[in-house]
Amino acid sequence: MTPTRRTLLLSAAAAGIALPALPALAQTADLDKLMKAGPLGEMAIGEDNAPVTIIEYASATCPHCANFHKGTFKELEEKYIKTGKVRFVFREFPFDNPSLAAFMLARCAPKDKFFPMIDVLFQQQSKWASQGSDVRGELFNIARLAGFTEKTFEECLKNEEVAKGVIAVRDLGTELGVSSTPTFFVNGVMMKGNNGLAQFEAMIKPHLTN
Repeated sequence: MTPTRRTLLLSAAAAGIALPALPALAQTADLDKLMKAGPLGEMAIGEDNAPVTIIEYASATCPHCANFHKGTFKELEEKYIKTGKVRFVFREFPFDNPSLAAFMLARCAPKDKFFPMIDVLFQQQSKWASQGSDVRGELFNIARLAGFTEKTFEECLKNEEVAKGVIAVRDLGTELGVSSTPTFFVNGVMMKGNNGLAQFEAMIKPHLTN
């Protein structure tokens, strides 16, 4: 464990998080490794036995990720996730301190609040993640919507286990070749960038029987 990683795990407050450097990228994704859940468990929506699994690696402060979740994701949700054709897995890939803090709060929230909180984080990204923003204050305002108090907010940001869990998810993504966000794996096949519905459908439809 490097000193930077130790610093991160000992203090995960929004204004004092030190992310470890990214290791070298893997060239190909190992399917068994890809499907392995992190220590905090998998965050997914859709039917467990859906014929297609889409895994997204995202950063909470990534504008392209926000655009995906405000646009294409809503279409995927209505047409494929809610109809049992796609299982959608969200995995954290924070590039900076505010993103790590945001993801830690989402993980500390009740499980049924995780995706609603991710949605609000992306909807309000320009408000809390822009240069000069009061990151802690704005994140607390979002966290309160999920039932956080000032005490539970502070406790979450200092929770070493949650910090470890989020970083473990990012480290696995790096081993799989993720180097930018959003990056998706559609039934194991990597697709990078904020693609539209048509690009996703080209990869989804061959796996559907009807």
